[in-house]
Amino acid sequence: MEKMSMSIRVKLSVMMFLQFMLFAVWWVPLAAYLKNIGVGGNFVPLILSSMAFGCIASPIIGMIADRHFASQKILAVLNIATAVLLYVATTQIEPVVLFILLLAAMLCYMPTWALTSSIAMSNSPAELFPQIRVFGSIGWVAAGLFSVVALKFMGIESFDGTKLPMICGAVCCIIAAAINFTLPNTPPPAKGQKASVMDALGLRAVTLMKDANFAIFIIISTLVMIPFTIYWSYCSVFLQDKGFEFITVTMNWGQFAEMFFMLLIPLALARIGIKWALGAGLVALLVRYIAFWCGGVYDMQWLYFVAILVHGIIFGFFFVGGQIYVDKKAPTEIRAQAQGFMFLITFGIGMVLGNFFNNALITKYSSLTTVDGVEVTTYDWDPIWKITTIFSVVLLAAFLILFRDKFEQPSKQAVKDAVKEVAEEEIV
Repeated sequence: MEKMSMSIRVKLSVMMFLQFMLFAVWWVPLAAYLKNIGVGGNFVPLILSSMAFGCIASPIIGMIADRHFASQKILAVLNIATAVLLYVATTQIEPVVLFILLLAAMLCYMPTWALTSSIAMSNSPAELFPQIRVFGSIGWVAAGLFSVVALKFMGIESFDGTKLPMICGAVCCIIAAAINFTLPNTPPPAKGQKASVMDALGLRAVTLMKDANFAIFIIISTLVMIPFTIYWSYCSVFLQDKGFEFITVTMNWGQFAEMFFMLLIPLALARIGIKWALGAGLVALLVRYIAFWCGGVYDMQWLYFVAILVHGIIFGFFFVGGQIYVDKKAPTEIRAQAQGFMFLITFGIGMVLGNFFNNALITKYSSLTTVDGVEVTTYDWDPIWKITTIFSVVLLAAFLILFRDKFEQPSKQAVKDAVKEVAEEEIV
């Protein structure tokens, strides 16, 4: 197995930490913020879909990184642009303008998920990628500290649901950009090669769909985003409706658990294979919505925390495991495009479908009531979670029946070496 210096590992880990923290600090409470500033109707799913629309740029940026410029420099420029757009967005409450600004910000930010994965995988053994990616989860958890510090130590009455999270996100973007320039050089692997129209659009990775199992994985991944998105985009509304005060901190328990589950991915891939590792993520997705459903039906609020804690299994095993699967399937010269393509169809197309589907679902089971002369929205969450649970069952069954791919797994010895290397570095 390839060796990786401690300095490179630290830089890649810091990159992951900042890249996910700068996003989580403002995105998690965004739905509650939109509600508080009076955004309603289809503008809510439209603005929440800015992240998904931003994924459109992922394969294009991937193509640029594959053929033209060093990935770490592209990453730095994108973070600076995101910072500027987020700050300007804090000055706007008009829905159309806010959507345009956040859309532009996400067109800059979303490609960075694929870029950071590509940079990490290009400068480290694939078996150690989860140990680097886990710092993204740590960064996500750390984002919750912004609200705690603001409320407890700065004397601010409210944080989540205000524009302050966006300001914090913009500042973190600038810090991340400065760190990006210190990352190991990751030159374009296909520099100088002729580019077709498909390359110019970053869509050569679509040719991977000729493989039936890869196509099944992509289709299932897209549909999985429908149940996944109701948690990702609308859980802040649910938690606010249930009286939770620290929304970001509460949801960050899922990322806290993710830090530990992420470390199990190499072992899972070696022992049970890609199909059952991805399947475990879908089982956890089902457990989440059973917990939300039963928590409401039987008035057991502790089940909501079960639903949040399994996020680590869902995201780690299905989505990060999926990144490793895509990396193994794609030729070297289009790996960045392939990662961008995966994000395009999952957090792009899939999330748009999920946002509008779930907004319609939540609207169907909500109503306006008047309390002390003020109109208040009331929600009937039980049927919402029931429908989402049924959808999750169908997806799990379809995946287990249809997906049959078996790519070469890391050997057990390779996994043991990776774990040993991590342990030795921690001791040092």
